Amino acid sequence: MRVLIAGGGLGGLTAALALLRSGCEVEVYEQAAELREVGAGLQLSANGTHVFYALGVGEALKGHSCEAQGKEIRLWNTGETWKLFDLGKVSVERYGYPYFTVYRPDLLGVLAEAVRREKPDAIHLGGKCVGFTQDSSSVSLNLENGQTIAGDALIGADGVHSRIRQALFGPDQPQFTGVVAWRGIVPMQALPRHMARSVGTNWVGPGGHVVHYPLRAGELMNFVGALERSDWQVESWSARGSREEVRADFKGWHEDVHALIDHIPVPYRWALMVRPPMERWTVGRVSLLGDACHSMLPFLAQGAVMAIEDGYVLGRALSEGQGDIASRLLRYENARRERTRRAVEGSASNMQRFHNPELADPVKGRQYVDREWAGQRIAERYEWLFRYDVTKVEI
Repeated sequence: MRVLIAGGGLGGLTAALALLRSGCEVEVYEQAAELREVGAGLQLSANGTHVFYALGVGEALKGHSCEAQGKEIRLWNTGETWKLFDLGKVSVERYGYPYFTVYRPDLLGVLAEAVRREKPDAIHLGGKCVGFTQDSSSVSLNLENGQTIAGDALIGADGVHSRIRQALFGPDQPQFTGVVAWRGIVPMQALPRHMARSVGTNWVGPGGHVVHYPLRAGELMNFVGALERSDWQVESWSARGSREEVRADFKGWHEDVHALIDHIPVPYRWALMVRPPMERWTVGRVSLLGDACHSMLPFLAQGAVMAIEDGYVLGRALSEGQGDIASRLLRYENARRERTRRAVEGSASNMQRFHNPELADPVKGRQYVDREWAGQRIAERYEWLFRYDVTKVEI
């Protein structure tokens, strides 16, 4: 089976590795001239790290990551702190796998190296996908340079602005959430010593929140700050801003938040858009994965993990069992539809939870955190995510 993958990001390379290890022939076409990821961090909960251990790259990834010992909630202006949940050994004991925080380029490098070990020429750079055709016997991917490549299946792993999705279903209509996010990477040595902990921290406040966690064995700190404002509606991760703008957006927030902002070399901003979960994303020999079919707000720390899970389950669906290509792709979609829909909706519901106006009042704010981050509510939001097993889910 020859599988063509449009997009060499995290989901596309996870799918490529899973398919190669299951005996499929794989070609990945990435539009960029070099394989690179946006310079930002991500959180990999046990359901995500499980994938990488199953694919044989877990320990390699661990060498580039921080193993988070826990997560906490902090109040935006006072810094009062509540433990969200323990991780570290607890994650391994409870879910079987660790919780990593990792720099995206490092993860992409681990995946690319593993794919090339399986097939040195699997990744084709400078290969911008512009369309495809399919019939009952094959699918052909068209590149901007005029090339046409034939295969048995095509997977659109080409992100939130997916050309493959648009060719299947037409243009989408994303809705602006009214929230703009800032991101940046901060050298850990520039921060006060008490902030250098292997913990994920989520500051919650009226109309905004901030998340930060360590990367690269504690050398870096990842910063993401989201704030309700309507004057920026560009859905791009490469739009530069200034520290002065970020300071102004988070005026009145705790000094630890401003210590981060003051040391961001270059802050980037992007408008947060929402798209409704797709009811279907497979047509014949063509299917989608990750942000191409279920993009979500970055409020559940599961967007990248869902793409990574997609890639592994896709590998199983195409290599296990009987049936033609179209039916195997439908089995993949059916196995993923409800879980990814629930993740999209869960990430959206966290926006109001993180930005609730009650957090403006000190007394009501404490009561709100006590109520919303109590044990049972935390379990309801996260246990179903962390306990998912890509190797055993029915396909």
